[in-house]
Amino acid sequence: MEHILETERLRLRCFTLDDTEFIIRLLNSPGWLEFIGDRNVKTGEQAKAYLLNGPLKSYEVNGYGLCMVEIKADNTPIGMCGIINRANLEGQDIGFAFLSEYIGLGYGYEIASATLDYAMNELKLLRVFAITLPANKPSIKLLEKIGMRFQKNFTFPDEDEVLMLFSS
Repeated sequence: MEHILETERLRLRCFTLDDTEFIIRLLNSPGWLEFIGDRNVKTGEQAKAYLLNGPLKSYEVNGYGLCMVEIKADNTPIGMCGIINRANLEGQDIGFAFLSEYIGLGYGYEIASATLDYAMNELKLLRVFAITLPANKPSIKLLEKIGMRFQKNFTFPDEDEVLMLFSS
């Protein structure tokens, strides 16, 4: 399950424990901290734990999960994208995050639309959800561009933060 899909410019592949430095960089990038939140992943050991308990565990349990997005031409890692099983959602959702220097270049649309297509056609999911903060305008724009539609505002149980729920 190493290699998931390719687009014209990008490759989506499973994370490995060799990706810890990239995980530290991505999870501490300004956009991640602002719109996703601090996951307290600052060291190699914390990044390894994040990978083991997150993406790698999801591959094993679900057969899919968040994956590395890299530029095919030179294997440059630029972000993550994938399908997630999240507690308190009535189905799987698509998630993505990119390093700031790669936002606005069409990479998000390219990989998110291919990932959504993969979820529907390869994983045979009937419906895919997405969640984002109302303040995350670039994410909302990308979700709408790949054909997701706003369903409602909601909060997770025991949390105050209002999120927007989208659906394919």
